[in-house]
Amino acid sequence: MDSSCSSEVEFECLPLFRVFKDGVVERLRGTETDVVISPETGLSARLFLPMTATPDRKLPILIYIHGGGFVIESPFSPLYHPHVVSLASAANVIAVSVHYRRPPEHPIPIPHDDTWDAFQWVAAHSSGQGPEPWLNHHAKFDRVFFAGDSAGANIAHNMAMRAGTTQPPNVKICGIVLVHPYFGNNGPDRLWNYLCPSGVHNLLFTPAVDTKLSILGCGKVLIFVAGKDVLKDRGFCYYEAVKKSGWGGAVEIVESEGEEHVFHLFNPDCDKARALIQKFASFMNQD
Repeated sequence: MDSSCSSEVEFECLPLFRVFKDGVVERLRGTETDVVISPETGLSARLFLPMTATPDRKLPILIYIHGGGFVIESPFSPLYHPHVVSLASAANVIAVSVHYRRPPEHPIPIPHDDTWDAFQWVAAHSSGQGPEPWLNHHAKFDRVFFAGDSAGANIAHNMAMRAGTTQPPNVKICGIVLVHPYFGNNGPDRLWNYLCPSGVHNLLFTPAVDTKLSILGCGKVLIFVAGKDVLKDRGFCYYEAVKKSGWGGAVEIVESEGEEHVFHLFNPDCDKARALIQKFASFMNQD
């Protein structure tokens, strides 16, 4: 197949759908529903079910954690809603986009704790008796993925670390996808220090120096970095640390040369953003 033809748009009606010249139709507005996970804390999520979903086929689960420096954005924002729709459609997965409580009102590690609680809520559906019918009817609980960008990638990594010691029964985390992860280095970080005032959670921010990195509770890791991103070197440092940790899984890193931090959110129709989405989807669909 001619790759140039496969990415060339024949017709587009935003924000609904586009048709490519090879006949592929991309629906940008999939089926969605919002759920309250904890009325006490306000923890909630937006769920996406791809239009291709059928009652006789179970789908992998993507637990997506948005970025924004921990302090801005949400699953409902104009950046993240269409992004997660695209991921759910491209990978043919159920996506659970977590709306965690944000600092500074709710300091770190509350965003991490909320995301773990959201995971526990998802896992409670593995018996088919949970409160959300989509998860009961469509979810494949032995194929769960965590993913996020920037601050959300930080949280996704730390969810895999928790799962290394405490993973719910009947659930398997296959992998994590970290897009332009917000990790620390050996120097001070003004934002992290303000959002995590206790200072006792520094390994959440500097996983490359974590001596327990080998307990990552998943089978594979995919890292994306951007060539012009100030966080690029930290992504490579994390990649090298995981390789040397003794962890038994597979780790891969992909660089989008010449691009800025989270470029794919601001320019989702560029070739490199589409390539990122396709690589992301392929990662979730490979054994």
